Amino acid sequence: MNKRLKKNRLRKLCWFLFVKVPLALVLLSVLVTLLYRWTPVFVTPLMVSRRIEYRGDKEFRTQKKWRSLDRISVECPRAVIASEDNLFFTHKGFDWDEIDKVLTDHREKGTKLRGASTISQQTAKNVFLLPSRTLARKALEAYFTFLIERLWGKRRILEVYLNVAEMGKGIYGIEAASQAYFQIPSSRMNRSQACLVAASLPNPLQRNPASPSAFVRRRARDVAALERKLSYPDWLQVK
Repeated sequence: MNKRLKKNRLRKLCWFLFVKVPLALVLLSVLVTLLYRWTPVFVTPLMVSRRIEYRGDKEFRTQKKWRSLDRISVECPRAVIASEDNLFFTHKGFDWDEIDKVLTDHREKGTKLRGASTISQQTAKNVFLLPSRTLARKALEAYFTFLIERLWGKRRILEVYLNVAEMGKGIYGIEAASQAYFQIPSSRMNRSQACLVAASLPNPLQRNPASPSAFVRRRARDVAALERKLSYPDWLQVK
């Protein structure tokens, strides 16, 4: 009788740990993702991490201000797409061709694994996860990318990305970046300014759009040239 009781308890424990808990976590993640479809994302794990990282820096402060996409200059989303993810409107969250190219170059040429993340992946990472390079985090990033692609859509993903992306030391989102670097609201940013910010995104803690290096200026010109060649939906057309 005791053995049967122990087996029943073990079975219940396994059912709780490996079925109920995962299902509850999946349900919670879906509910939070749905919530963020309509509500602003005011804080992210990266913001908290940076606050801890710079806790001894008395000059450090978090700068962020949420702006809906229709209150942001159309040049900003166009520039980040040209800089970060040319196929944003055609892929479903992952650029498999680019991922395959990166892995092939690494395998055949011995090159370092470089980033191949889409804007969707970067948004999922910024909103839901701490910065790290573990396989577990990459798996969760893929999961949340899948969720936001299906529950948010491209317009919302772009809106959230432009509001939470790290764009300088303590600077998050295009509105804060525009105010900090150019002393204007993001609604007034022109193509040159938007491309300078976009060119700084791969390394925002080292690159300053307001005082760009020769490399950043050159990269911004490349982004501007590429932007003119890409196709955008009607809601991202320059008026």
